Amino acid sequence: MEYIDLRSDTVTKPTPEMREAMAEAEVGDDVYMDDPTVNKLQEQAATMLGKEDSLFVPSGTMGNLLALLVHCQRGDEVIVGDKSHIYMNEAGGMSALGGIHPHPIKNQADGTLALDDILASIQTEDVHHTITRLICLENTQNVCGGVPLSVEYTQQVGKIVRENNLLFHIDGARIFNAAAALNVSVKELVQPADSVMFCLSKGLGAPVGSMLLGTHKFINRARHLRKMLGGGMRQAGVLAAAGLISLEKMSTRLGQDHDRAKKLFDGLKQVQGLHLDATEGSSTNMVYFNLKDDVKLSVDEIISEMKKRGVLVDWAGPRRFRLVTHYWVDDAGVEKTVKAFGEVLS
Repeated sequence: MEYIDLRSDTVTKPTPEMREAMAEAEVGDDVYMDDPTVNKLQEQAATMLGKEDSLFVPSGTMGNLLALLVHCQRGDEVIVGDKSHIYMNEAGGMSALGGIHPHPIKNQADGTLALDDILASIQTEDVHHTITRLICLENTQNVCGGVPLSVEYTQQVGKIVRENNLLFHIDGARIFNAAAALNVSVKELVQPADSVMFCLSKGLGAPVGSMLLGTHKFINRARHLRKMLGGGMRQAGVLAAAGLISLEKMSTRLGQDHDRAKKLFDGLKQVQGLHLDATEGSSTNMVYFNLKDDVKLSVDEIISEMKKRGVLVDWAGPRRFRLVTHYWVDDAGVEKTVKAFGEVLS
Protein backbone atom coordinates (compact mmCIF):
# COMPACT_ATOMS: atom_id res chain seq x y z
CA MET A 1 0.00 0.00 0.00
CA GLU A 2 1.17 3.53 -0.78
CA TYR A 3 0.73 5.54 2.40
CA ILE A 4 -0.11 9.18 2.99
CA ASP A 5 2.49 9.95 5.65
CA LEU A 6 1.52 12.84 7.93
CA ARG A 7 3.67 11.87 10.93
CA SER A 8 6.16 14.67 10.25
CA ASP A 9 7.85 16.62 7.46
CA THR A 10 11.00 14.69 8.40
CA VAL A 11 9.62 11.74 6.39
CA THR A 12 10.15 13.57 3.09
CA LYS A 13 12.13 11.64 0.50
CA PRO A 14 14.40 13.35 -2.05
CA THR A 15 12.74 14.46 -5.26
CA PRO A 16 13.83 12.92 -8.58
CA GLU A 17 15.78 16.11 -9.29
CA MET A 18 17.59 15.76 -5.97
CA ARG A 19 18.47 12.14 -6.65
CA GLU A 20 19.94 13.09 -10.01
CA ALA A 21 21.95 15.93 -8.47
CA MET A 22 23.21 13.66 -5.71
CA ALA A 23 24.36 11.06 -8.24
CA GLU A 24 26.28 13.66 -10.23
CA ALA A 25 27.63 15.75 -7.34
CA GLU A 26 31.21 16.93 -7.45
CA VAL A 27 32.78 15.98 -4.13
CA GLY A 28 35.91 16.36 -2.05
CA ASP A 29 36.86 15.94 1.59
CA ASP A 30 34.78 18.39 3.58
CA VAL A 31 36.91 18.02 6.72
CA TYR A 32 39.68 19.56 4.59
CA MET A 33 37.05 22.08 3.40
CA ASP A 34 37.60 21.09 -0.22
CA ASP A 35 34.21 19.63 -1.12
CA PRO A 36 32.99 22.12 -3.75
CA THR A 37 29.32 21.21 -3.42
CA VAL A 38 29.33 21.64 0.36
CA ASN A 39 31.19 24.93 -0.03
CA LYS A 40 28.60 26.16 -2.51
CA LEU A 41 25.75 25.16 -0.20
CA GLN A 42 27.36 26.97 2.74
CA GLU A 43 27.95 30.13 0.69
CA GLN A 44 24.41 30.14 -0.65
CA ALA A 45 22.83 29.59 2.77
CA ALA A 46 24.87 32.43 4.30
CA THR A 47 23.85 34.77 1.49
CA MET A 48 20.15 33.90 1.74
CA LEU A 49 20.06 34.49 5.50
CA GLY A 50 22.36 37.50 5.54
CA LYS A 51 25.04 35.96 7.74
CA GLU A 52 28.82 35.94 7.25
CA ASP A 53 29.28 32.17 7.12
CA SER A 54 27.54 28.83 7.53
CA LEU A 55 28.29 25.20 8.28
CA PHE A 56 26.64 22.03 6.95
CA VAL A 57 25.83 19.68 9.84
CA PRO A 58 24.17 16.26 10.00
CA SER A 59 21.11 17.32 12.01
CA GLY A 60 19.25 20.22 13.55
CA THR A 61 19.93 18.86 17.02
CA MET A 62 23.67 18.97 16.36
CA GLY A 63 23.35 22.46 14.89
CA ASN A 64 21.59 23.78 17.99
CA LEU A 65 24.04 22.04 20.30
CA LEU A 66 27.01 23.52 18.43
CA ALA A 67 25.52 27.01 18.79
CA LEU A 68 25.08 26.52 22.54
CA LEU A 69 28.60 25.15 22.94
CA VAL A 70 30.15 28.05 21.01
CA HIS A 71 28.17 30.78 22.76
CA CYS A 72 28.33 29.44 26.33
CA GLN A 73 30.88 28.39 28.92
CA ARG A 74 30.21 25.62 31.42
CA GLY A 75 27.85 26.91 34.10
CA ASP A 76 26.32 29.61 31.89
CA GLU A 77 22.54 29.87 31.65
CA VAL A 78 20.35 29.87 28.54
CA ILE A 79 16.80 31.29 28.44
CA VAL A 80 14.59 28.92 26.41
CA GLY A 81 10.88 28.27 25.98
CA ASP A 82 9.42 25.48 28.10
CA LYS A 83 7.93 24.01 24.90
CA SER A 84 11.02 24.52 22.76
CA HIS A 85 12.69 21.70 20.87
CA ILE A 86 16.04 22.55 22.46
CA TYR A 87 14.58 22.11 25.93
CA MET A 88 12.15 19.22 25.32
CA ASN A 89 13.53 17.11 22.49
CA GLU A 90 17.31 17.25 22.26
CA ALA A 91 18.17 14.70 24.95
CA GLY A 92 19.50 17.26 27.40
CA GLY A 93 22.58 17.81 25.28
CA MET A 94 23.24 21.33 26.55
CA SER A 95 23.56 20.03 30.11
CA ALA A 96 25.12 16.63 29.45
CA LEU A 97 27.73 17.78 26.94
CA GLY A 98 28.09 21.49 27.62
CA GLY A 99 27.47 21.89 31.34
CA ILE A 100 25.00 24.61 30.33
CA HIS A 101 22.03 25.41 32.56
CA PRO A 102 18.62 25.87 30.87
CA HIS A 103 16.25 28.51 32.24
CA PRO A 104 12.87 27.56 30.76
CA ILE A 105 10.09 30.14 30.65
CA LYS A 106 6.52 29.71 29.49
CA ASN A 107 5.80 29.70 25.77
CA GLN A 108 2.70 31.79 25.09
CA ALA A 109 -0.08 30.38 22.91
CA ASP A 110 1.36 32.25 19.91
CA GLY A 111 4.76 30.61 20.40
CA THR A 112 6.46 33.70 21.80
CA LEU A 113 8.20 34.20 25.11
CA ALA A 114 6.65 37.17 26.90
CA LEU A 115 9.14 40.04 26.86
CA ASP A 116 8.55 40.73 30.55
CA ASP A 117 9.28 37.06 31.32
CA ILE A 118 12.54 37.27 29.39
CA LEU A 119 13.59 40.41 31.25
CA ALA A 120 12.67 38.88 34.61
CA SER A 121 14.75 35.78 33.81
CA ILE A 122 18.03 37.60 33.17
CA GLN A 123 20.18 36.92 36.22
CA THR A 124 21.61 39.77 38.24
CA GLU A 125 25.33 39.85 38.97
CA ASP A 126 25.62 37.82 42.13
CA VAL A 127 28.06 35.08 43.12
CA HIS A 128 25.07 32.85 43.94
CA HIS A 129 23.61 33.06 40.44
CA THR A 130 24.40 31.50 37.14
CA ILE A 131 25.44 33.88 34.36
CA THR A 132 22.77 34.49 31.73
CA ARG A 133 24.52 34.23 28.38
CA LEU A 134 22.05 33.38 25.64
CA ILE A 135 18.39 33.69 24.60
CA CYS A 136 16.93 31.08 22.24
CA LEU A 137 13.77 31.33 20.17
CA GLU A 138 12.20 28.66 17.97
CA ASN A 139 10.61 29.70 14.66
CA THR A 140 8.26 28.19 13.70
CA GLN A 141 7.30 27.10 17.22
CA ASN A 142 6.46 23.44 16.73
CA VAL A 143 4.62 22.44 19.91
CA CYS A 144 2.52 25.63 19.86
CA GLY A 145 1.02 24.59 16.53
CA GLY A 146 3.81 25.42 14.11
CA VAL A 147 3.15 29.14 14.53
CA PRO A 148 5.55 31.67 12.96
CA LEU A 149 7.16 34.38 15.07
CA SER A 150 7.04 37.80 13.44
CA VAL A 151 9.87 40.06 12.35
CA GLU A 152 8.67 42.70 14.83
CA TYR A 153 8.71 40.29 17.78
CA THR A 154 12.14 38.95 16.87
CA GLN A 155 13.45 42.51 16.68
CA GLN A 156 12.05 43.19 20.16
CA VAL A 157 13.90 40.20 21.57
CA GLY A 158 17.02 41.34 19.74
CA LYS A 159 16.74 44.73 21.46
CA ILE A 160 16.63 43.02 24.87
CA VAL A 161 19.68 40.96 23.90
CA ARG A 162 21.70 44.02 22.89
CA GLU A 163 20.69 46.11 25.91
CA ASN A 164 21.73 43.32 28.28
CA ASN A 165 24.95 42.33 26.51
CA LEU A 166 23.66 38.83 25.75
CA LEU A 167 23.72 36.55 22.69
CA PHE A 168 20.79 35.40 20.54
CA HIS A 169 20.25 32.04 18.80
CA ILE A 170 17.27 31.09 16.65
CA ASP A 171 16.31 27.45 16.25
CA GLY A 172 14.92 28.00 12.78
CA ALA A 173 14.34 24.36 11.90
CA ARG A 174 11.31 25.54 9.88
CA ILE A 175 12.28 29.21 9.43
CA PHE A 176 11.47 29.03 5.70
CA ASN A 177 7.92 27.98 6.61
CA ALA A 178 7.72 31.02 8.89
CA ALA A 179 8.92 33.31 6.10
CA ALA A 180 6.40 31.84 3.65
CA ALA A 181 3.52 32.20 6.12
CA LEU A 182 4.41 35.80 6.97
CA ASN A 183 5.32 36.72 3.38
CA VAL A 184 8.69 38.14 4.43
CA SER A 185 12.27 37.21 3.61
CA VAL A 186 14.13 34.74 5.78
CA LYS A 187 16.88 37.34 6.07
CA GLU A 188 14.48 39.73 7.81
CA LEU A 189 13.35 37.06 10.27
CA VAL A 190 16.87 36.26 11.48
CA GLN A 191 18.56 39.66 11.22
CA PRO A 192 18.90 40.28 15.00
CA ALA A 193 20.27 36.80 15.75
CA ASP A 194 23.92 36.02 16.40
CA SER A 195 23.37 32.48 15.13
CA VAL A 196 20.66 30.52 13.33
CA MET A 197 20.05 26.87 12.59
CA PHE A 198 17.67 25.64 9.90
CA CYS A 199 16.86 22.16 8.61
CA LEU A 200 17.13 21.02 5.02
CA SER A 201 15.51 17.67 5.83
CA LYS A 202 12.02 18.82 6.82
CA GLY A 203 9.79 20.90 4.55
CA LEU A 204 12.73 21.64 2.26
CA GLY A 205 12.78 17.95 1.36
CA ALA A 206 16.47 17.01 1.48
CA PRO A 207 17.28 13.56 2.87
CA VAL A 208 19.86 14.68 5.44
CA GLY A 209 21.30 17.82 6.95
CA SER A 210 20.91 21.22 8.53
CA MET A 211 22.73 24.54 8.33
CA LEU A 212 24.25 26.56 11.16
CA LEU A 213 24.93 30.23 10.46
CA GLY A 214 26.78 33.08 12.15
CA THR A 215 29.99 35.08 11.94
CA HIS A 216 33.21 33.67 10.48
CA LYS A 217 34.64 33.39 14.00
CA PHE A 218 31.54 31.59 15.27
CA ILE A 219 31.53 29.11 12.38
CA ASN A 220 35.26 28.39 12.71
CA ARG A 221 34.70 27.37 16.31
CA ALA A 222 31.56 25.41 15.42
CA ARG A 223 33.50 23.51 12.74
CA HIS A 224 36.04 22.41 15.35
CA LEU A 225 33.29 21.26 17.70
CA ARG A 226 31.45 19.51 14.87
CA LYS A 227 34.55 17.38 14.36
CA MET A 228 34.69 16.67 18.11
CA LEU A 229 31.10 15.43 18.02
CA GLY A 230 31.74 13.14 15.05
CA GLY A 231 30.14 15.37 12.44
CA GLY A 232 33.01 15.51 9.94
CA MET A 233 31.28 13.90 6.96
CA ARG A 234 34.08 13.74 4.32
CA GLN A 235 32.50 13.51 0.82
CA ALA A 236 29.35 15.23 1.99
CA GLY A 237 28.72 16.88 -1.37
CA VAL A 238 26.48 13.93 -2.22
CA LEU A 239 24.13 15.24 0.49
CA ALA A 240 24.80 18.93 -0.06
CA ALA A 241 23.67 18.59 -3.70
CA ALA A 242 20.14 17.87 -2.46
CA GLY A 243 20.42 20.79 -0.05
CA LEU A 244 21.14 23.19 -2.90
CA ILE A 245 17.89 22.19 -4.57
CA SER A 246 16.16 22.67 -1.21
CA LEU A 247 17.33 26.28 -1.13
CA GLU A 248 16.87 27.07 -4.80
CA LYS A 249 13.49 25.40 -5.45
CA MET A 250 11.84 23.78 -2.44
CA SER A 251 11.94 26.97 -0.38
CA THR A 252 9.64 28.72 -2.86
CA ARG A 253 6.79 26.16 -2.74
CA LEU A 254 6.15 25.89 1.02
CA GLY A 255 2.95 27.91 0.68
CA GLN A 256 1.42 24.87 -1.03
CA ASP A 257 2.00 22.82 2.12
CA HIS A 258 0.38 25.56 4.20
CA ASP A 259 -2.64 25.66 1.90
CA ARG A 260 -3.05 21.90 2.25
CA ALA A 261 -2.75 22.14 6.02
CA LYS A 262 -5.60 24.67 5.93
CA LYS A 263 -7.68 22.31 3.77
CA LEU A 264 -6.91 19.49 6.19
CA PHE A 265 -7.94 21.69 9.12
CA ASP A 266 -11.20 22.66 7.43
CA GLY A 267 -11.97 19.04 6.56
CA LEU A 268 -11.26 17.69 10.04
CA LYS A 269 -13.50 20.36 11.59
CA GLN A 270 -16.39 18.39 10.08
CA VAL A 271 -15.31 15.12 11.74
CA GLN A 272 -17.12 14.24 14.95
CA GLY A 273 -14.93 13.64 17.99
CA LEU A 274 -12.10 16.06 17.25
CA HIS A 275 -11.30 19.36 18.93
CA LEU A 276 -8.93 21.26 16.64
CA ASP A 277 -6.48 23.90 17.81
CA ALA A 278 -7.32 27.30 16.36
CA THR A 279 -4.94 28.09 13.51
CA GLU A 280 -6.70 30.93 11.72
CA GLY A 281 -4.09 33.43 10.54
CA SER A 282 -1.18 31.56 12.06
CA SER A 283 -1.09 28.22 10.25
CA THR A 284 1.98 26.82 8.54
CA ASN A 285 2.20 23.10 7.76
CA MET A 286 0.85 21.64 11.02
CA VAL A 287 -2.57 20.69 12.30
CA TYR A 288 -2.98 19.84 16.00
CA PHE A 289 -6.10 18.42 17.62
CA ASN A 290 -7.32 16.59 20.71
CA LEU A 291 -9.82 13.75 20.98
CA LYS A 292 -13.08 14.75 22.62
CA ASP A 293 -14.11 13.01 25.83
CA ASP A 294 -16.75 10.87 24.13
CA VAL A 295 -14.16 9.20 21.85
CA LYS A 296 -13.52 5.78 23.35
CA LEU A 297 -10.70 4.71 21.05
CA SER A 298 -7.12 5.17 22.29
CA VAL A 299 -4.55 7.02 20.22
CA ASP A 300 -2.83 3.72 19.45
CA GLU A 301 -6.08 2.21 18.19
CA ILE A 302 -6.70 5.25 15.99
CA ILE A 303 -3.15 5.09 14.61
CA SER A 304 -3.67 1.41 13.77
CA GLU A 305 -7.05 1.99 12.09
CA MET A 306 -5.71 4.92 10.09
CA LYS A 307 -2.80 2.81 8.86
CA LYS A 308 -5.25 0.16 7.61
CA ARG A 309 -6.78 2.94 5.50
CA GLY A 310 -3.42 4.02 4.06
CA VAL A 311 -2.72 7.03 6.28
CA LEU A 312 0.19 7.26 8.73
CA VAL A 313 -0.32 9.54 11.74
CA ASP A 314 1.44 9.93 15.08
CA TRP A 315 0.37 11.00 18.53
CA ALA A 316 1.47 14.22 20.24
CA GLY A 317 0.05 13.40 23.67
CA PRO A 318 -2.25 10.94 25.46
CA ARG A 319 -5.30 12.29 23.58
CA ARG A 320 -3.55 14.51 21.06
CA PHE A 321 -2.36 14.32 17.43
CA ARG A 322 -0.16 16.39 15.15
CA LEU A 323 -0.48 16.11 11.37
CA VAL A 324 2.20 17.67 9.15
CA THR A 325 1.85 18.43 5.44
CA HIS A 326 4.83 18.41 3.09
CA TYR A 327 5.92 17.93 -0.53
CA TRP A 328 4.66 14.34 -0.71
CA VAL A 329 1.12 15.12 0.54
CA ASP A 330 -1.15 16.29 -2.29
CA ASP A 331 -4.81 17.35 -2.38
CA ALA A 332 -5.94 13.76 -2.85
CA GLY A 333 -3.94 12.79 0.23
CA VAL A 334 -5.69 15.46 2.27
CA GLU A 335 -9.10 14.19 1.14
CA LYS A 336 -8.12 10.60 1.89
CA THR A 337 -7.00 11.59 5.38
CA VAL A 338 -10.23 13.42 6.22
CA LYS A 339 -12.30 10.50 4.93
CA ALA A 340 -10.24 8.00 6.94
CA PHE A 341 -10.64 9.94 10.19
CA GLY A 342 -14.37 10.17 9.54
CA GLU A 343 -14.57 6.38 9.12
CA VAL A 344 -12.45 5.58 12.17
CA LEU A 345 -14.30 7.94 14.50
CA SER A 346 -17.83 7.25 13.24
